[in-house]
Parts: sequence; structure tokens; C-alpha cells
Amino acid sequence: MKFADKLKKLMKDLGISQSKVSQLTGYGKSSVSQWVSGKNEPSAEKKKEIALALGVPKNYFDEFEAGATLQNNPVFNLPIHVAARLMGKSKGFVQDGLKDERFPWGYAVKMSTKWSYWINSKRFSEIEGIDLPLNEIT
Repeated sequence: MKFADKLKKLMKDLGISQSKVSQLTGYGKSSVSQWVSGKNEPSAEKKKEIALALGVPKNYFDEFEAGATLQNNPVFNLPIHVAARLMGKSKGFVQDGLKDERFPWGYAVKMSTKWSYWINSKRFSEIEGIDLPLNEIT
């Protein structure tokens, strides 16, 4: 995906205008307009600054080439409610632990107003010593 497309998508996801991007990044409105239209593209260093100013990882705008073909991976995102039930804890306990980076088997990322969670099923099982009831998850 090109820089302009990624920037437009991010602006839509964050619910912000070109003016707000200009304000947050410190770059002029005309520069932002040219980026959004695809007329110009900022340098790699500026892309990192823009990403950080908009609250996403600094490599957000990097283009990655497809390396290898996808293979069947036994690791999947374990749902929060399942992890909580297996641990004998509440869903909120697991969510807060992920937000606070307390658990080495998952993480939480704030996406505008909501949180997105990822629990690595394999690491969860290994670290917690809990076998996953795959028939209930898949």
C-alpha cells in the first residue's frame, strides 16, 4: 500500500482531518495535502516522525515486500474470554494485564478509542502450563 493510501486510512481510522495531521506533525497543510493526494511523498525519516506524531509505530508507513509464502501456523489469537476462563480470572483482569504489559504471551494496542488485544496461543499455553481446549476455540 502506498504512503498516501496508508495516510488516508490512518486519518479515517483516527477520525482526523488534514488540518489536524498538520497540527500534530508540525508540517504545513499544503504538504499534508500533497501527501494525501499522492503528489509528493515525505522522506523515510519524515515518515517515521509522522507515524510517531499520529500515535502509530514508526515503521507504520514502511513498505514490506512479501518474503515467503504463507504456511499453516499453529499459533492463533486466543480470545480474551477464553484466556480469562482458563486462568480462572475475569475478562477485565486479562485486559488490564495486557494493557500494563504484565503478561509475556500477549499485548494490547490502543486504536483511537478502543483497545485491540493479541494473545499468542502457543506462548500462553507454554507459560501458563494450560492445555488449550481447541474444540471450544476453533
